[in-house]
Order: sequence, then C-alpha cells, then structure tokens
Amino acid sequence: METSTLEGPVHPAAMQGMQLFETIASMGHEQLVLCQDAASGYRGIIAIHSTVLGPALGGTRFWNYGTDDEAIVDALRLARGMTYKNAVAGLNLGGGKSVIIGDNKTTTRELLFRAHGRFVESLGGRYITAEDVGTSTADMDFVHMETDYVTGLAGRSGDPSPVTAHGVFRAIQAAAKERWNSDDVSARTVALQGCGHVGYYLAKELHEAGAKLVVTDIDPERVKRVTNEFGARAVATEEIYAVQADIFAPCALGAIINDKTIPQLKVEIVAGAANNQLLEERHGEELEEREILYAPDYVANAGGVINVYSELAGWTSARSFRKADEIYDTVLRVFAIANEERIPTYLAADRLAEQRIHAVNAMVRTWPQWPNK
Repeated sequence: METSTLEGPVHPAAMQGMQLFETIASMGHEQLVLCQDAASGYRGIIAIHSTVLGPALGGTRFWNYGTDDEAIVDALRLARGMTYKNAVAGLNLGGGKSVIIGDNKTTTRELLFRAHGRFVESLGGRYITAEDVGTSTADMDFVHMETDYVTGLAGRSGDPSPVTAHGVFRAIQAAAKERWNSDDVSARTVALQGCGHVGYYLAKELHEAGAKLVVTDIDPERVKRVTNEFGARAVATEEIYAVQADIFAPCALGAIINDKTIPQLKVEIVAGAANNQLLEERHGEELEEREILYAPDYVANAGGVINVYSELAGWTSARSFRKADEIYDTVLRVFAIANEERIPTYLAADRLAEQRIHAVNAMVRTWPQWPNK
C-alpha cells in the first residue's frame, strides 16, 4: 500500500502545486490523506477538518465521482460540515470524512473495505469512521477487521432513526416556541416530506403530540403506513410544498429549499431531518425575507450523530434520547444568536458551533503531561 499524507489546512479544486494547499487552507483543514491499494482496487480519501474537540468523526461515502478533484472537494466539504455538526451537538468530537471512489454497487467489498480500515488505522485514532452514502453496517464490519476506529457497527448502537426523529421533534417544538411563544404543537398542521425510517418516527411523535399531518413519499407503501397508523392525509410528491400548513418538515432529499419551492411554501416554520436542505446559502436569506423560521438542518438532525457517539461512549439508549432532548435548547440558542446579531439562522448555527470550538481551544492546558512523549 502507498499513502500520501498532506498535513495542514486542506482543500483543492485541482491537484497543482500550491493550489491544493491554498484550497485546504481556505477551509481550515488539518489533514488530507490520499490512499490507494492496487490489490483491492481501493482508491480513498480521508479528510480531517478539526480535532480541537476530539477525534474527527465522519462516515465513509462510496461514490463514483466524475474526477479525483470532485472527490477531494466533496470529502473536504463534508468533513467541515461534520466539525460543525458535532460541535453544535455538544459532543467531544471533531469533524472528518472519507470517500471511496468507485461503483458502490460492487459485490466484491471485503478487500476494498479492509484496505480502507488499514488506512483509517494508520491515523492512530485521529479519525473514526462510520457508514454513509453507498456504505452499510456490513461494510463497516469489514473495516472493523483492520481497525477499532469505526462505529455504527451491526448490533451496537442500533437504528439511529428514533433518536434522530426525536431530536427533530424537539427542534420543531423549539421553533414553535420561538414563533408562537408555545411549544405545544397540538393545534398545528405539519407537512411531512419523506416517510422513511426517520420520517415514520417523526410522524409518530407528532401524532402523539396531537399535530395534524399531511405527508408524501416516493414509496406508496410508506405513505400508506403513516396514513393508516397516524391518520395523516397523503398528497402527491410535488404537492407537498404548496400545502397550507404551519410547519414544513423535510425528511427526504437535500437541496429542497430552492428557487422553485420557496415561492410555494405556505408555512411559518421549516424544520426537518434532511441534510443540506438549502440548495444555496442565499435560500436561507430568502426564507428570512419571507419571515419563515428555519431550524438549521444539522442542528435539528443531530440525533443521528448523537446515536453514533453513544456507541463510542457506551451510553444507554435512554441517555442518547436525553442528549437528543438538548436539541430543543440548542435550537433556541441558535435563534437567540440570530436575533442578537441580526443574521439568518443558518449562519447563527455556524456561530454557535464556532463559539464552542473556540472556547474549548482556549482552555488552559496543564503542561507538562506525563509521560512526556
């Protein structure tokens, strides 16, 4: 195996001399590792954005990227996002991410992921991986053959969906408190996009809280389950944006807050589990201009990473749910920062994450440590 490790802040749009270092410096990364193993055909990238709060945690994405540059940029972008997500969730974790370049439908996976595990192991605990797009718990079991720095294993922390959904539910309550001065959602209508694992559990909590549900999903069976169990009303996938409701809860694809959908929204709050809900940052500004309160996605859906952390920390399921409960207060702090600084909530979430990173980084270090290595 061969590995090339570039240390320092990291990010490239092209692999040419100083351009690589300038790009990673602009994003504040600590380390970028380019890895290849000829025997397995493995080509991987590990990006570590920050280890200020703890080891960098972030999943492994398996994707058939168009170019190597595209893969590197994606790894760097996702790693930085994990730093902010972990920080705002109040976890002692930094941010990292890895990508494997190739066809994620391949059936020859053992050697590929064992090679990946060896490169993760070579970092000595600076980076901890987990499943992500194109990978599974079975793939992480192969990684685990070569390293202990992996989480999200089968039979460990379990399905993260209930914890993620509970955190989103608490984010919705916090947004309701901010907008209507009451976190009681019993008289509210929620337009729920996506009835998969997280969407189902969110619908369950909302129903138990007395909210009315209007739902959609590309899978009719998922819709049928939610309508039968929770008395929801179903609409076509493209109709969900224009539903007359109080709250829009996107729990499916990202980039669904965009030029096409924003004019259709007839809600006062957007709060859901989907990642990267804003197509562009300016769409966060547009929600603000339309007086639609946005609970930033990576704050609202932090229950997922909390569930992963619970495996590392040895928490019980009950403790994971208690930690997810804290998302309520975190979302309210985001709104407070937005009001104080007169900035959109998506920027306020970044401010909150940065405050914690800076505060921990500024703590007094009690040197010398012993033994002095």
